[in-house]
Amino acid sequence: MIEIQKTQNNLNNIDLSFLKAAIEATLGRIDQSDVDITLRLTDDQEMRKLNHRYRGIDQTTDVLSFYEGFTDPETGRHYLGDIVISVDKVQQQAPENHHTTEEECAFLAIHGTLHLLGFDHDEPERKAEMWDLQDKLFADLLLKHKEKKE
Repeated sequence: MIEIQKTQNNLNNIDLSFLKAAIEATLGRIDQSDVDITLRLTDDQEMRKLNHRYRGIDQTTDVLSFYEGFTDPETGRHYLGDIVISVDKVQQQAPENHHTTEEECAFLAIHGTLHLLGFDHDEPERKAEMWDLQDKLFADLLLKHKEKKE
């Protein structure tokens, strides 16, 4: 199950089912579709606090992932972790990346999910692998979303 939390009320232009589809496609590609994830859409203020607390960086960022990796005793399902996206940052960088706000959120949801699955971009080879996979997943997602609209 994918739970989406919103800390802002001005997110009506973002199709939350599109963000869920981004996460589900990523999980499915790695054969991890039977896990739970929480996606939190927030602002720069909360993101800055989280980035400072958990990474020691006193500035905002676009996405953070928090791996949990435990079995929920109530459901028996594997809880993979949390993804937090700053919608403020998304709105700033989406035009730079030639994306809509919704597309940028979906791209970052893919990126965050890959981190929860153990992918990272800390070394050139790992970065190339992660970037290639997230670009493919995003392109497939956009194609399916476009076909669904038609």
